[in-house]
Amino acid sequence: MCENGPIATLQTLFPLPESSPGVTEVTIVEKVPAERHMISSWEQKNNCLLPEDLKNFYLMTNGFHMTWSVKLDEHTIPLGSMAINSISKLTQLNQSSMYSLPNAPTLADLEDDTQEAGENQPEKPHFDSRSVIFELDPCNGNGKVCLVYKRGKPALAQDSEIWFLDRALYWHFLTDTFTAYYRLLITHLGLPQWQYAFTSYGISPQAKGISKYGCASFILQI
Repeated sequence: MCENGPIATLQTLFPLPESSPGVTEVTIVEKVPAERHMISSWEQKNNCLLPEDLKNFYLMTNGFHMTWSVKLDEHTIPLGSMAINSISKLTQLNQSSMYSLPNAPTLADLEDDTQEAGENQPEKPHFDSRSVIFELDPCNGNGKVCLVYKRGKPALAQDSEIWFLDRALYWHFLTDTFTAYYRLLITHLGLPQWQYAFTSYGISPQAKGISKYGCASFILQI
């Protein structure tokens, strides 16, 4: 993690709106650091050890949410959104229904042999007790970025990875560590659906169009 802390890194990348042509309404919701007892309590409650880099992140800021917009003609359009859940909202995805819809399938119903690991691909997480899954980022309803322990409970820090669960409830590997994921998050500027760049079907054409404009506006400030 950055020596100056995660929020300082973001503030360096996103200067004040008035000095950033096309970029406006940059908002960073910074949280106070988590207390060590909060992390210990989470680990005891969930029978999982947090990876050291994620633990250090929470000791600097107990989650964060950053948004930014762009001006198109006279209109302000919300565009970028970066979020990491606080330790209290780092909640486990379990056997209950993923979506609160009538007759929605449970996660266990969605186990699919076709999702098994392919050549040179890591084994995909399971919705049963073989994996333990926690939500890091709800992705504005476009899926979920998850901290996944691959060997069940008790879960060790070295057995964790970061995965993206798309809206169709298919898994896509992102990174081995939280630090690597955080770098990805910053690199992609929190643009809409950026996680879908790591899927076989990619980002939707609509999101691509919006993101291209947003990137162009952002580059103008650099």
